[in-house]
Amino acid sequence: MSARTTHSIAHFAAPFVLGGLDGVQPAGDYDIDHDEEPIDGMSWPAWRRVATFIHLPARTVKSATSQLVAVDHAELDAALQHDQENAT
Repeated sequence: MSARTTHSIAHFAAPFVLGGLDGVQPAGDYDIDHDEEPIDGMSWPAWRRVATFIHLPARTVKSATSQLVAVDHAELDAALQHDQENAT
């Protein structure tokens, strides 16, 4: 098996900050890519996440340029959880 990339969309209701990103990012929907590699020796297909990337800017922002920035998956999850807890 070879490596794969899975895609998801992260929704932020409020501006947020992540390490590796310049400044505060506006609220919105962001494309997220997870690079994964197979775990050898398993009797069933299993994958290990090796990198997480966020696409900048947000999906709704029209821009001539875009960036793909590596972020820490745990930090992204924590920021999303914090955003959801404060949105209610």
